[in-house]
Order: sequence, then C-alpha cells, then structure tokens
Amino acid sequence: MRLARFVLDGRQGIAALDGDTACGRFADEAAYPGELDALLAEGPDILRAAGEALYAGTRIDLSMAQLLSPFCAPGKIICVGLNYADHSDESGFAVPEFPTIFARFASSLIGPGAAIVRPRASEQLDYEGELVAVIGKGGRYIPKACALEHVVGYTLFNDASVRDFQLRTPQWTVGKNFDGTGAIGPVFVTADALPPGCAGLRLTTRLNGQVVQDAGIDDMIFGVADLVSRLSETMTLAPGDIIVTGTPSGVGMARRPPLWMRAGDVCEVEIPGIGILRNPVIDEDA
Repeated sequence: MRLARFVLDGRQGIAALDGDTACGRFADEAAYPGELDALLAEGPDILRAAGEALYAGTRIDLSMAQLLSPFCAPGKIICVGLNYADHSDESGFAVPEFPTIFARFASSLIGPGAAIVRPRASEQLDYEGELVAVIGKGGRYIPKACALEHVVGYTLFNDASVRDFQLRTPQWTVGKNFDGTGAIGPVFVTADALPPGCAGLRLTTRLNGQVVQDAGIDDMIFGVADLVSRLSETMTLAPGDIIVTGTPSGVGMARRPPLWMRAGDVCEVEIPGIGILRNPVIDEDA
C-alpha cells in the first residue's frame, strides 16, 4: 500500500495509490480515516482498514495537488551517520562498530516539493539521500531476527546538512536541524509492498539531473533490522518513530572543489518502489 498526504483546492486529504491511480478522502469528510501518525499507533488492522476506505474514496489527481510530508509530527526522528563504508572513508572517519546516532527535530522537516532553505549563516549546504524506516510496532530489546516485524513501512529523506555548523562541535545536531532542511516523502509505502528491509533496492541522489550518489541498500553497514534491534537496546521504540538510515558516498563536502547546494538547484532522492523525493533549493533571504 502506498499512501500520500496532499492539499487540493485548499482541502487536505490522504490518498491511496494504485499504479497511476489515486483515490482518497478529504479531512472534512466523515469517512476520513485520520492522519497517518494516528493510524500507525492504532496498529496494522486499522491501517489496512484505512487503506480500504481510501481506495473506495474519490479519485484524486495528484498532479494538481501539493504533496505533504507523510507524517504530521513524527515521534522520535533517529538519524544514522556513517552507515556506508565509502561515506565513512570520504568523510575521514573510521567505519563505526556501533551506529553513529544523532537526532532531528520535527521543526526542521519539509515535504516533497517544498524548498530546502540555505540559511543566511552558511554557504555549506549539502545533500544526503537516505532511506527511512518507519516503526509500526513498538518495543524494547527487539531481537534482530524479528526486528523487521516492527517496521511498518518506508519513505525517503534528504538530510540536507549545514556542514560548517555540523563540524563546529563533536555532536552534529546543530548542523542537522536548520529550519527547512529535512525533506521527507513523497509517499509512505507499507513494508509488505517492498523487499524485506528494502534489500536489493538502490538509492540514487541527483543534483540538477546529475547523479551524485548511487548505492545499494545492501551496502549499509547496519541494515534496517540491525538498526531497529540495536536502537531498541537503548530506548523504547514507538509506533510513528522514524529511523533515517544513513547516506552513501558522493556528498558535496567530500568533493574537490566542494559541491554545495545553491538557490535554483533541484535535488532528487530516488528508490525504486518508493518514488522520487524532489525539492528545489532557495536562499533564506528569498
């Protein structure tokens, strides 16, 4: 099942996609099933029933709509750094023995098509295409063997990073949380519609149509199941939490000369089966 939040003619809604066809409900309709965040918390049966209600709804022309972030307010936004060996090497770090974790806050998030904002304070705005795993079943001390049972679905992320701020301190949080830098979407895809852990799929990032990152999901040092299990050793995972699983090599910071995103650029992150997350770039002053 593929679900998209949208606004059309001033009305917000959710649509279920079947190939090129989208059917859905508007938030002002009695049959509206509720926001995706709440549906995840209610469990898989409620989510399936919501999908059926959406498929029975009005046909939606998403080409005329504005797509939104799949989630209104994710719980924990857990980001993983240095999760591809080539990216660790290009960044000057040893391959980690335990996932390198930092947090994003919901205030930094934007949806598909919204502008990534280069802040006035820096010119070092970098791209990072990533896979997102969404928790549907919470838990603590989750064994790796059953960790994927706790993942309800997936989406995409562009972890746009302000590098000079990121590297001013040993902790990366400040450079990862500028307003308008965390693009997520374009749709939420349930886990049963994709290979387990997205194994065998490929992540590609393009800047102005040119491929700048290209790697297999299997190249991750810590795969989705491993991340869920290891993270649950330290914290209770809850439905609606998202894990941003890390970016492959090819980031702008590692290039000579560096390749920073600038106003007028368009960045795309793609994984077949999930879609293309496309965002323009603007200056904060604009």
